[in-house]
Amino acid sequence: MEFLVRRDDLYDCRFESGEPPEPGEGEALLRTDSFGLTSNNITYGVFGEAMSYWDFFPAPDGWGHLPVWGFAEVAASPGGELEEGTRVYGYLPLGSHLLVRPDRINERGFIDGAAHREPLPSAYQAYRRTDADPAYRPDKEDEEILFWPLFYTSFLIDDALDEGDLFGAETVVVSSASAKTALIAAYLLAQREGIEVVGLTSPGNAEFVEGLGVYDATVSYEEIDSLPGERAVYVDISGDGEVRAAVHRHYRDRLAHSMAVGVTHWDRMAQGGGELPGPKPQFFFAPDRIRKRGSDWGTAGLEERVAAAWTPFADWAGAWLQVERISGEDEIKRVYLELVEGKVDPKVGYVVEPGG
Repeated sequence: MEFLVRRDDLYDCRFESGEPPEPGEGEALLRTDSFGLTSNNITYGVFGEAMSYWDFFPAPDGWGHLPVWGFAEVAASPGGELEEGTRVYGYLPLGSHLLVRPDRINERGFIDGAAHREPLPSAYQAYRRTDADPAYRPDKEDEEILFWPLFYTSFLIDDALDEGDLFGAETVVVSSASAKTALIAAYLLAQREGIEVVGLTSPGNAEFVEGLGVYDATVSYEEIDSLPGERAVYVDISGDGEVRAAVHRHYRDRLAHSMAVGVTHWDRMAQGGGELPGPKPQFFFAPDRIRKRGSDWGTAGLEERVAAAWTPFADWAGAWLQVERISGEDEIKRVYLELVEGKVDPKVGYVVEPGG
């Protein structure tokens, strides 16, 4: 089973059924066990062309395989380099199987060495064995499926702001405050002294955001003129052009830095155009930050730091997260379209078990 999305129209999607591919020499077949379906996956679709997300898993002309993160098992490995049944976590197409060409195999896992993936960002290439992953906990698989790739990004956002000493600001404003990337970043920032973390959100999500306990203040999009702080950093998770412009107009020269991260409001990206007061928004690309910290700390050092921060977060998130398991084409398509529409309850995390 595979799920295809029209690249130029995210609402146009379909399933295709068929037998899984047969791995040849040097290849292995992964059978997907479970994966998360969140607004982050919609971001991959929105930026599919610009950021080459469609290139990871080739599809027929005009169509794309939506990338997801999850667990899979080695179903077949003709060369015997990978033991069948080995369980891994990594980047997968929304579907039931993935054919890979394992390379750089070691006790921690492997990368997909397929030729078409070679020029793509290395952060999306690794498949980590669960039995050798310092962050893996069997009782926190749902949290890992739903939060881990977003947690990594948020860890890097927090780290970048800390390294830059918040650009001299004392307030961090985070838009789309109920989104997973936003609330993880807020959770991490809240651990630091002397920072006021402000969540920008819709009135309908304000109660949820306030209840998280990681934002010092919650402000609705209609009340941007009331945003606090003498000097602020804006972390833009929504991608909403009108919201971004309003934040810039409110702070003007008191805005120390404007970081563009996500597009939860992907259908409003082009709004609010024109010259913005204050600093020019800077796009935050997590793979670049991974390369920098990998160079600074070594790959193992980076992973150890992320794993250490992950454990308390996973416990915290597990206390309020409501996991809903879905399977079957109708359920998957329904949830996918709700995510495209931005209609999913922020307390709910969807874990897909595709079968096949």
